[in-house]
Amino acid sequence: MKKALIVLTMVIAIALPLFAENHITILGTSDLHGNIWGFSYEDSKETANNGMARLYTYIESVRAENPNTILVDAGDDIQGTIMTDDIYNKTPEETHPVIYAMNYMGYDAMTLGNHEFNWGVETATKILSQAEFPVLAQNVKNPDGSLATGAGYTIIDVGGVKVAVIGVVTPDIPIWDGGKEGIDSLTYEAANLAVKDAIAEIGDSADIIMVSAHMGMYAEFDEDNGSDSAQKILDDNPEIDVLQVAHNHVVVNEKQGNIVIGGCRNQGRDIARFDIYLDDDNNITNSTVEIVDMTGVEPSEEIRNLEVVKEAHEKTISYVNGGGGEDGEGGAALGSTTAKFQPENEIKGIPEARVRDTAVMDLINHIQLEASGADVSAAALFKDTSDLPEGDINYGNIFDIYKFDNTLYRVKVTGKELKAYMEWSAECYNQWVPGDINISFDPEYPDYLYDMFEGVEYEIDLSEPKGSRIKNVMFNGEPLSDDQELTLAVNNYRYSSALKAQNLISGKREWESSNSIRDMIVEYFATNSPVSPFVTDNWKIVGVDLEEDDPRRDEIIGYINDGYLETPYAKSYNLSDYDALVAEAKANGAN
Repeated sequence: MKKALIVLTMVIAIALPLFAENHITILGTSDLHGNIWGFSYEDSKETANNGMARLYTYIESVRAENPNTILVDAGDDIQGTIMTDDIYNKTPEETHPVIYAMNYMGYDAMTLGNHEFNWGVETATKILSQAEFPVLAQNVKNPDGSLATGAGYTIIDVGGVKVAVIGVVTPDIPIWDGGKEGIDSLTYEAANLAVKDAIAEIGDSADIIMVSAHMGMYAEFDEDNGSDSAQKILDDNPEIDVLQVAHNHVVVNEKQGNIVIGGCRNQGRDIARFDIYLDDDNNITNSTVEIVDMTGVEPSEEIRNLEVVKEAHEKTISYVNGGGGEDGEGGAALGSTTAKFQPENEIKGIPEARVRDTAVMDLINHIQLEASGADVSAAALFKDTSDLPEGDINYGNIFDIYKFDNTLYRVKVTGKELKAYMEWSAECYNQWVPGDINISFDPEYPDYLYDMFEGVEYEIDLSEPKGSRIKNVMFNGEPLSDDQELTLAVNNYRYSSALKAQNLISGKREWESSNSIRDMIVEYFATNSPVSPFVTDNWKIVGVDLEEDDPRRDEIIGYINDGYLETPYAKSYNLSDYDALVAEAKANGAN
């Protein structure tokens, strides 16, 4: 009995520190892009796995589990839907539904994102001033050296633990939005240096140092100095305990030493959960990170029924149904089509619009050529599922195929420069391997970086490595020479963030549209309806043999389309793995 008591005492002695530990949970969201409801206004459909309302359901469950929970957002929140871009961001003096919802959800801090700047500094300031939480930007400063948002970091006391949250945004904002109201008057410092300054200022005032960075882990443009790299922030600031990343819309879930790092996809698809454990002296003893997918989470009716949110939702639906008119009430359709514009995907989840020329891309490029008078046009399909239905077209359909408020530039290029641009775009594909049954895509290259070109004929040889894929480029029926001069129609973002930032071209824009490309599409339908889909087939993928005559390919594709195998989007399925793929499909319930 005595021995048992001694053992029990020892167990209690060992366990007591565990029970005495402080447990802090930090929830991190980012790139909400105006999606409060969990609704696609483009096609008037409820979504199944995103939206701030779903996030709130999960957030409240975590708060019930651990009252010592804080909520931080890493930016890109007030842009991205018809509700934000076409209604509320044009009237910034009104109550903004996204900020209103964030206030209600109880955010403790928000970091600026680059898309907060899309309408200029004055608009961003008016909207963000509605926040009842600090908006952080340690590396963005006014001409007098003061912080543009008034705060670079905040210290939150939760359960007796002081958490310092430092916010930094990618300093590349002028690359995308330079020239807009107030953008060029601000200074955008290197994020790693700004964080170092904040940590020095915080000193011993915090137990946990968290950096909320609106940027990816690795440099987007400044590869030499890493001013826009979250990894560089970590490398130069070992005091950091928690790192939240954003901007790239990809899941990041890792640990470097004792530092937990998390990042989410866009539109409220995920939430990052950081759990930090501390001893009685508030020294960190352990930390974990988890990225929680919102699939299967019921959206909060509490958020949806907020008067401001509900009114904004209904106003947006009315706006779409009314053709995007100022009052959003009634009104005829914008135009019509004679048939849908996208072909059906052969393989579920592999968009035909990215493996061959399609009518949606030809329509956009045709409109850009017509508006600009350029020789060649480049444009991207921003969403793999974008399509135009047969029949009446409303504003949501136009937004679906062109969701950004880009303007159009015309710029002079040489044949050599155009080919370099085309090679850059073709890097989105994986190299084909003999036996592959499908074309797949490098997951490091988001969909919106893949441009398709009109005005030239060309081939993309996927048997070749990146940088050597563009073949047989023809202009006006003749091979395009390197020294030949042309004019290129391209949107303002691609011009700044790729053509100039990547040093692909030397020329400057010689013309800029006064209206957005989306407005051009609206005008085209108003003038030309009914619009019939047309495909020029001016480009094609070569250098691949997808084994289309092999019955094993049909079998594998059948398993994919029936849901027994995952879509091979980031890596092709190969016939050499046929037996393993069939076994996997059967293990998942296939006959």
